[in-house]
Amino acid sequence: MNVIILGSGGCVSTPRACCNCRVCTEARQKGFPYARTGCSLFIEGVNLLIDTPEDINASLNHSDVQKVEHILYSHCDPDHTMGMRVIEQLKMDWLADSLGKKPDHPIEIASLPAILEDVKKQSTKYGSMIEYYEARGLVYTKAIRAFKQDNILIELVPVDEQEHVAIFIISSDSQKIIYAPCDVKPFPKSEKFQDADVLIIGNTIVGDILKDGFVLNEDNPLRKELFTLDEIDAIRRQYGIKKVIITHLEEDWGKSYDDYRKLERELNFTYFAYDGLKIRL
Repeated sequence: MNVIILGSGGCVSTPRACCNCRVCTEARQKGFPYARTGCSLFIEGVNLLIDTPEDINASLNHSDVQKVEHILYSHCDPDHTMGMRVIEQLKMDWLADSLGKKPDHPIEIASLPAILEDVKKQSTKYGSMIEYYEARGLVYTKAIRAFKQDNILIELVPVDEQEHVAIFIISSDSQKIIYAPCDVKPFPKSEKFQDADVLIIGNTIVGDILKDGFVLNEDNPLRKELFTLDEIDAIRRQYGIKKVIITHLEEDWGKSYDDYRKLERELNFTYFAYDGLKIRL
């Protein structure tokens, strides 16, 4: 099973438009892996994409993805959904459409029932975008709690009782990856997480001194919303997870690709994502 971290960036891509800080300047000059697009994941074999940030088209091209047959959503925040126009680029043939021909094999759009309803509320003055794509024959929607194809199983674990955010457990044979990109604090308790090979997790502050020397004080509200590296390591130890990869890396953390590589040498079993990172299990 191969999993690709298509996009490892946060709410703001790196380089941030019009920003000339050290990290953004370097990313602009060197490109990937110093540059980061919005948070997304791709599972080879089943051609399944998780989330569609605004720059998902660039992310798919960068990792040379050839086909997308399924899109799952983790939650409805704009930085995970507002690139859903990629559906048009994947499936719409405007010339064929002008002759009244609909595309073959529409893309499955799926998630937990509450998340799917949230995503359907993303709209323009013409109405729901997903429902528009469904009417044009580009997609079909399905409320699910698990996805299974061939030897790959993806379970959607709700973060809380409202079920507006999902964590994905991706299993193949005896191997298991947990993907928890955003809004997962407090981390839910589940025996299903036990002994995973990899935890890919966002929602993590990297360091106490951030961009432009910003000091993140103990009373800063971000600490209630985001994990620290120590809290991530506690989750790893609690469930006996072999390795952690931090994704959803914010430009605000003020760290470059090289800074993260250096920090990895100081940590135990914890690494930092970059666009195009392929995890082979």
